[in-house]
Amino acid sequence: MRRWESGQGLHYSARGSEMWFKAISADTHDHFSLMERTLPARGAMPPSHRHSHNVEAYFVLDGTVEFRVADQVFEGSQGTFVLVEPGESHTFANTSDASARLLVLHSPGLDDYFRELELLWASSEPPPLDAQLALMRRHGMEPG
Repeated sequence: MRRWESGQGLHYSARGSEMWFKAISADTHDHFSLMERTLPARGAMPPSHRHSHNVEAYFVLDGTVEFRVADQVFEGSQGTFVLVEPGESHTFANTSDASARLLVLHSPGLDDYFRELELLWASSEPPPLDAQLALMRRHGMEPG
């Protein structure tokens, strides 16, 4: 058994976002990974992308998150659930003036991507877009 409270778990940080993994691929036989993620106010939006083999699900815990999925743009607030199928173009960000918090599930798990993302964003300057896209491609994502 593993038990984590809010703000606890395997911690990564990138793009100003704090991520606490509650379950990683190694714990779930690569079936899924689950993270609690805090998005800073007016935070950076990841490049729009598609997962070739992963389902991604979001559940907004606090605040407001702007989602862009396929040709839809909408805001999600507390209790909003968004399911993104493999191949569906998507991105998200907190465009409000207060922080937001959500749960993010990837199936199969993608925690290794976020470990590498933290390393990529470790410099005081944002990494070049081509480095971000190369990392995404290594983990089954394409610009979208």
